[in-house]
Amino acid sequence: MTHYSKFKALSPTAYADALGREQFMDIGIREIWPQTPRIAGPAYTVRCPPGDNLMLHAAIYRASPGSIIVVEAGSIDYAVSGGNVCAIAQKRQIAGFVVDGVIRDVAEVRDLQFPVFARGVMPIPGVKQTLGALGEPVKCGGVRVHPHDIVVADEEGIVVIPVSDQASVYDIAKQRADKDAAQSLEQWEASHKAKIDRILLEQGFID
Repeated sequence: MTHYSKFKALSPTAYADALGREQFMDIGIREIWPQTPRIAGPAYTVRCPPGDNLMLHAAIYRASPGSIIVVEAGSIDYAVSGGNVCAIAQKRQIAGFVVDGVIRDVAEVRDLQFPVFARGVMPIPGVKQTLGALGEPVKCGGVRVHPHDIVVADEEGIVVIPVSDQASVYDIAKQRADKDAAQSLEQWEASHKAKIDRILLEQGFID
């Protein structure tokens, strides 16, 4: 199992006990095609000026295999990527895109089975005229993402794990996942009911 495979083995929900709300992207950024497989890897960060996609197109030739390209697009009016860009990224073994913006050519991307998480779809592409930034902190889905932070994304949502905290975050998430897996529904129900009844009592609720 590679370093990032262990993070990929856990759903973003497993990290909820280990990280604050500020590390989870907002619900506007979602899988672009149904049942996109979970991805996990180090962030390769991109910032594009509104309406311009030059830096994402540059990034696909610079990001390392296994990385997730995380884009602050600055606009939802113009697509930052289409089918050919996704095909090249896939060819270069990039794990997927997470875009605070929109893409196009969804049918092609779906046929490729290339994982893309974005705010939606727009047929009109952006221009390629203005420099943005590569490898600098970006804001994506309300989360500050630094280069090499670990991104885990699937149908449940997207979590950003700060690279400096990755060991402790993984340990907490893994313990929670193991605990949940070892517990039967009957055991969970008994514990859950007792907890809810206790809180209701503390709050003065009377049936």
